Amino acid sequence: MRGVNHAHTWFTGRTTAALRDIKALGANTVRVVLSTGDQWTRNDTADVANVVAQCKQNKLICVLEAHDTTGYGEQGAAVSLARAADYWISVRSALTGQENYVIVNIGNEPYGNSNYAGWTADTSAAVQRLRSAGFEHTLMVDAPNWGQDWSFTMRDNAASVFAADPNRNTMFSIHMYGVYDTPAKVSAYLNAFVSARLPILVGEFGDMHSDGNPDEDAIMATTQSLGLGYLGWSWSGNGGGVEYLDMAYGFDPNSLSAWGQRIFRGANGIAATSRQATVYGG
Repeated sequence: MRGVNHAHTWFTGRTTAALRDIKALGANTVRVVLSTGDQWTRNDTADVANVVAQCKQNKLICVLEAHDTTGYGEQGAAVSLARAADYWISVRSALTGQENYVIVNIGNEPYGNSNYAGWTADTSAAVQRLRSAGFEHTLMVDAPNWGQDWSFTMRDNAASVFAADPNRNTMFSIHMYGVYDTPAKVSAYLNAFVSARLPILVGEFGDMHSDGNPDEDAIMATTQSLGLGYLGWSWSGNGGGVEYLDMAYGFDPNSLSAWGQRIFRGANGIAATSRQATVYGG
């Protein structure tokens, strides 16, 4: 995967243009922010179906994520992975038959830095619930510790989560921000999964962050050398002091930030390394 994140649930009116522009810049995948309705306005079945249709129209693989789980156990408003599974089951009719085009990312950053020992059991249970409900999609699961897995909870328990999936079709997503500030840290984490023959991608990363300075050059070079995916955060619309993570100022593809230029046009970037998915004739 070579692509970016788009904050659909907060900018539903921007999605049509955003997906078109992200594709035009060379991406083959987009990770789309959705809400279960617990923290933000719920993206209902019709809206999810529309997002999937637009991804397909633009020949993008569609990674759909439920954002309301972010920081569960530490962030008081966050909901559990069980609640995220309820949401996916409620919108399943929008996803059935789309297995070749859609990856279900069960919950974004599903634990913060507290109580994260529950990640393994909760993630396995959510995977099994979706399989029992009839989901045949590739499932994606995020790491705890706000996605960064500094505790190595996901790394050390990924094999058991993978084995809990009767379809053996679960992949793991690490978010690389300030914890991953050297090439050695990036390489060690990703190679642990490669050596274990467990599928992983970098589901979010930036070129700077409030918790430290992620090594975006190492992230992009290492994923390229290992044949792994990356999805940068994020296209546009960031607030709360992290506006620097916008790739396009004001959703304008002709006004890319330094971060946008880096990920789309730089070394090991999207334009140089992305290939359209074979399901679309790539």
